[in-house]
Amino acid sequence: QVQLVESGGGLVQPGGSLRLSCAASGSIFSINDMGWYRQPPGKARELVARITRDGITNYADSVKDRFTISTDNPKSSVYLQMNSLKPEDTAVYYCTAQIRRIGSDYYTYLWGQGTQVTVSS
Repeated sequence: QVQLVESGGGLVQPGGSLRLSCAASGSIFSINDMGWYRQPPGKARELVARITRDGITNYADSVKDRFTISTDNPKSSVYLQMNSLKPEDTAVYYCTAQIRRIGSDYYTYLWGQGTQVTVSS
């Protein structure tokens, strides 16, 4: 079984910082893209940031220059450093990864369970 487990959410004041982590575990052959999405209250899920296996990144315009996505050396974990947080960043944040399982010939996208980020004074 393969799963993504997120951590690092919480309550922070405007202007503060948080770091989200997401670890992939299980029978993994390889991982391509990894990324973060978020779903604000009453709104649709949206892309926050994505990173390819080669380290190419892209960000939503609303988080550019404030958020940074990165992976660890084995590329089985992905992180999201969030600085200068704003109330509009409040959302459930989801990790996603394109994973090929051991014994499989194709990649599928998996999602974490989500972690709540609340920006409020």
